[in-house]
This record gives sequence, C-alpha cells and structure tokens, in this order.
Amino acid sequence: MTSSTVPAPAKVGAQKAEAFPELTPAQLQRLEPHGHRRKLAEGEVVGEPGQPVAKIFVVLSGQLDAFAHTTVQLSTNPAINFTAGMFTGERSILSGGRFLGRIAATVPSEVLEIERDELLNVMATDTQLSDIFLRAFILRRLELIDREQGDVVILGSNHCSGLLHIIEFLTRNGHPYKMVDLDTDTASQELLDRFHLTAADVPVVICRGSVVLKNPTVEKLADCLGLNPTLNRTQIWDVVIIGAGPAGLGAAVYAASEGLKVVVVEANAPGGQAGTSSRIENYLGFPSGIAGQELAARAFDQALKFGARVLIAKHAVRINCDQKPYRVFLGDGEDDVLITRAIVVATGVAYRKLELSNLTRFENAGVYYAATQMERRMCSDEEVAIVGGANSAGQAAVFLAETAKRVHMVIRSGGLSSTMSRYLISRIDAHPRIVQHARTEIVGLEGNGHLERISWREGRNGPVATQNIRHVFTMTGAEPATKWLAGCLALDDKGFIKTGPGLNADDLAAAQWPLRRQPYLLETSLPGVLAVGDVRSGSTKRVASAVGEGSIAVATVHQVLAE
Repeated sequence: MTSSTVPAPAKVGAQKAEAFPELTPAQLQRLEPHGHRRKLAEGEVVGEPGQPVAKIFVVLSGQLDAFAHTTVQLSTNPAINFTAGMFTGERSILSGGRFLGRIAATVPSEVLEIERDELLNVMATDTQLSDIFLRAFILRRLELIDREQGDVVILGSNHCSGLLHIIEFLTRNGHPYKMVDLDTDTASQELLDRFHLTAADVPVVICRGSVVLKNPTVEKLADCLGLNPTLNRTQIWDVVIIGAGPAGLGAAVYAASEGLKVVVVEANAPGGQAGTSSRIENYLGFPSGIAGQELAARAFDQALKFGARVLIAKHAVRINCDQKPYRVFLGDGEDDVLITRAIVVATGVAYRKLELSNLTRFENAGVYYAATQMERRMCSDEEVAIVGGANSAGQAAVFLAETAKRVHMVIRSGGLSSTMSRYLISRIDAHPRIVQHARTEIVGLEGNGHLERISWREGRNGPVATQNIRHVFTMTGAEPATKWLAGCLALDDKGFIKTGPGLNADDLAAAQWPLRRQPYLLETSLPGVLAVGDVRSGSTKRVASAVGEGSIAVATVHQVLAE
C-alpha cells in the first residue's frame, strides 16, 4: 500500500508513533552507557518554562507528564504522557534552547538522564537511534507550532507594522506562538488590563507567561526566549561562519560532520533570501520543488545534529584584521566576541530598496521583502505588485497568484528573458492573473498607516498612473552585506568580497598578504578568512551554487588549520 492510499486516521496514528515512539529493550540497553539512572518522587519537576534544555529523560518506569502553555499560563491538563520506553525533548535540545513547558513525574518514576553532549554522541554513532530521536524532535516541534502551544503570546493587530516582523522572525526560526488579534478577540482587553498595557504598546510579546516586551526588536525577543546557547567566550573555535543562508548552512553541515568546532552567527533567521522563497523548483533532488523555509529548516537541524552551535539575532560588526587567532565582535560590547582560527563569511545580499522618501512608513505595512504564507494570507483576493524580474520575483508572482485577485509584475527592463529561468517565464506568460508591465517603475506610495495606493511610470518620460494597490513586494537587485568589512577585506566596486583569482597584485599588496602562497579559491585578502555564496564577487546567484561553495570552503578550512 502506498502512502497516498493510507487512510487519514492511519497516517495520523503513524505520525504520532514517530513523534512519541517507545524504545525497545535493545535500544534502551544501547542508551544505558550514555546516561545515569535517576529516581523521581511523585510531582518532582525536571523542567520548567525558560530553563535551559541540557538533557533528556528516558522513562524506565513510572510516568512523566508535559504541560504546555495556554495563552499566558501553564495548562492543568498534560499535553503528553511519557510512559516506560518513551523519552522527553524536542528541537530545543539540539539548539541548546529552553523548555517551552513543564515536565514533572506523575507517579514515583525511574528515568535515564542523558546530557545533551552525550545525546549528540549517540546520534553521531548510532544511525537507528539518531533517526528516531531526530524525527521525534522535529515532529514534536511541528505539533507545538500547529497547536500554537509554546511560551509566546503575541498581542497585536494587522494594522500594526511591527507585527509582521515579529511573526516572520518566530515563524522562520520555527518557534511556536499564539496570536491574539486585538481587533477580533473579545477577551483581548482582559489581557491588556492584566499587564497594564494600552493600544499604544502593541505589538506586545508575552514570553514565558510573565515577561512583557513592547514592540520588541528581534534581538530582545531572542534573548527573552533563550534561542541562543551559552558559549564559553574564551574557547577558540576552529571556524566561525557568519550567515546562515544556504552557503553558511552548507559550510556548517560539512564542517561539523567532519569534527570541526563550529559556531554560526545569524542576524535574523536561517535560510537567508532563499528561506523566504515560496517554492524552489530547480534545486537538485526535489522535482516537485521545496519551500525555501523547509529547505532551510532541514539544513539547520542537520547542522545542529552534527554539533554546530548557532547564534540567532546576533550581528557580526567587525573582525580584528591584524591578529590571529581572529576575533569576531558581536554587537557593541567588546566582551561579546568569538575567538576563531578561521572564518567563513556568508552574509549574502539584501534586496535593493525603492528609492522613495516615505518608504520606511510602509515597510511591513504594505511593502514587503518576502512572499511567504503569511504575506499571501494578508493579500488574498486583492491586487498586488511585485517589483523585479529575476527568479525570486517570478516564484513570488506564481505563488501569490494562487490567491490574489491580480498580480502586477513591475519590470524596469524590457522583459524577463535575460533574467529569469525559462520554466518560470512560461508559467507567468500562461497565468491569467499575472500582468507584466515592462519598462515600468514605482514612483509613489500613499496611505494612512498602511499602504493604500501606488503610482508607477511607464517608460523614462511616460505618464504616471495611480493604482489602488495595498501590497507591494520588492525583489530587485542585490546589495551585499559587507559594509562592516570595509577596510578589512578587499571588495569589488559593488561591495562584493574578492576571493582567490579575483584578487590582483594591488589588492594583495594593499592587504599586506603575508604568505608565500597565493590565496586559495574562496579565500579573501585575509589568510584563513573565506567568502562563499552571494556575498562573494563573481559567484553564481543560485541556491545550489551557494551550498556547493559552502561545502568546498570546508576543505579549504582544513588546509588553513593545517598550516
């Protein structure tokens, strides 16, 4: 029987068994050397919301119950019962995150307590147990997201520009949350009163049921949720990877799987620009396509499985260029630093912004830089505009056209043939709800709080027309994230990082290249510092190419470390 013919209840039952499996006596015996037995009294708590997840508990006898959050307090009814042979834990154990709920012994119990490092050791050496644990952890996190059970409640309104940024951050980082819409939820006033909040404070994030954040930055949100592991700042890492797009994640997976001590620094969420793509259809091995966020999540979990450490919502602001081991400074403080023997820069690029004076008023309130399920729901049955003519714009157009009333593609050039893959052009040409506007650019934005109208001009000196369009997706151009590296690494005239053969004699002389050998293929003007993916000068701007460069870079890192 194929999976497509399995009745829905059987599918649900099978997935439940994979999410909460019962280990066999033989599997428990293999786990025994990796932990120690511990007896728990009735009611004894082994995990509280907000505490670091540093271990899992395998039930040998008795029962543990997990209690999830309901709005802003823990439920009195257990979300799941862990009986003999079952184990606690979800994706947080891989990333070094925190408990999302409470875990306690229902009756006197005996458990096998396994520390995180030992668990990763098991997953690295025992293929069968690795598959069981990894699938269970991922499915449990997906179930928490689906049920909106976690340690985050968002109070907001679709009219609030800051709301989308918060939801996007949590969604792309795979963190469960519950959304309370202040416009429609009748009980929302009670929540506002309980925490002494007013409408001026929204969007508000309540984490762990007690900490109130008013319109927080993603950095504050990540700190509150404990998304980042605590690292020993005196440790010397083999390699620090800056950026967790396809290139950075590719490097992280290969470096960690080959035994290197790896830490990844990501300013927002794994996946980079590719993580915001609705569907990537030309990536090898996925004939039906794969959502960028799903591809990023798989790569992220893969890197964690091999032991890479990942810091989320952390910005690399400078590198000391004149001293080894290198120091990567994060944020403003001199103490927030990572010491490393090699660096891989994979910071990618950002879409170029519209050159309009009032643009910032409408960002996340009608002007967007990603087309995901969230944005598509907001503009269902409405007319939207997409600025750009490359693959990302084409994928967004096809994706949004499934639910939008009409999709207007605003293209500065004469057409799509020179910038977009043929399969996408064919789809766009054939779609009845996609309209192409060649040699056109947006010249005006209007609205009160949210975008209401746009103006565009056809041709260099053509007439300006006003359109009642409330949603604009801008996906044009590419600006490398390298301003923080100016004066440290050799850049080309567009700001991309020069590497290998792209570095001429003048570049190496200005950088005072200290070695007798020439820079390796992906090496920058600073020995042991590599650049991969879209941020590298001359790179092919494709997901597969970025992943390939990330993997190739690891071979070079080994050469650098051996010198």
